[in-house]
Amino acid sequence: MTALVLLPGVYRPQADTRLLAQALKAEPIAPGSRVLEVGTGSGALALLAAARGAAVTAVDVSWPAVRTARLNAYRARLPVRVELADAATCAPSRRFDLVVSNPPYVPARSSRGSGPAVAWDAGADGRAVVDRICARAARLLRPGGVLLLVHSALCGAATTVAKLRAQGLAARIVLRADVPWGPVLSSRRSWLHERGLAPATATREKLVVIRAERP
Repeated sequence: MTALVLLPGVYRPQADTRLLAQALKAEPIAPGSRVLEVGTGSGALALLAAARGAAVTAVDVSWPAVRTARLNAYRARLPVRVELADAATCAPSRRFDLVVSNPPYVPARSSRGSGPAVAWDAGADGRAVVDRICARAARLLRPGGVLLLVHSALCGAATTVAKLRAQGLAARIVLRADVPWGPVLSSRRSWLHERGLAPATATREKLVVIRAERP
């Protein structure tokens, strides 16, 4: 990925971003295709889609992220529309050919993160935002449209696939990666073990990309 500007408190692209970028590159994006990124952060994935000629809308709940994505789009000279919005309310009357999201998915004691943690904290089971995306996916996609969603296996890949299928989408895991735990998960090791979400000796995290297509 090209060098990006990151304002304070904005999520830095990491292994999950790179895995989702790999899945995004495998999708056939025609010029003018309508693409939505939910939880854009730095705007890295929105820029990848825009560079292929897509008409891209990117949303985030964080003003620093919105400003960062706008700045990176300006620097890259790519026309990305960046809005302040969340997964439950974004693009209420629009439909897209492709929706991509790297949402908050780290299990946390609080129901919602604050400050920089808004980019990763997602409630006790890590599904606070993932479930909102699953519930809205079919309404955000045009017929034939595709959702690409990355998250940790800690918050239940099979659950996500089942929820998307319940919305009438053809869903499956298309990519996996095994990565070392970062500082956030490492600091919660005892709590995650107490909740039965990870072994006491766990040091690595499994990431998945789920692809769901609307018939």
